[in-house]
Amino acid sequence: MPRRVGPELSSAIRQVQQQARALLNQVRKQIRVKENDLERLRAEAQRLGMLAGQASASRHLGGNSGRTDWRAILAHLPKQFKAANIRAVRGLHDKRPSEIFAAITRWIEAGVVKRKARGVYERID
Repeated sequence: MPRRVGPELSSAIRQVQQQARALLNQVRKQIRVKENDLERLRAEAQRLGMLAGQASASRHLGGNSGRTDWRAILAHLPKQFKAANIRAVRGLHDKRPSEIFAAITRWIEAGVVKRKARGVYERID
């Protein structure tokens, strides 16, 4: 037969639950404040980067929702490069090979990259 909880114990449990809810609400509020601060700092960093003339390689800071700026990535590459050099650029290690080679093909068609040998490409400055 289950034991019944006395009124003193159920009152103590309710107090602990109430305190836990209050602490949880405080923690959630602190998380929101920190997330807002982080978003403000990211926006400020982006504005300063644009002012300094630097384009970020990708917009991964806010999640996977951003588009990749392939022109900025091309600017980060050496004069002669391979696909492995592209993968080494910050934020691109998770890109599929098909995405990387599609970008290289677009660069070749745009006339900003020339194929030197199999797997070796050269930026046209």
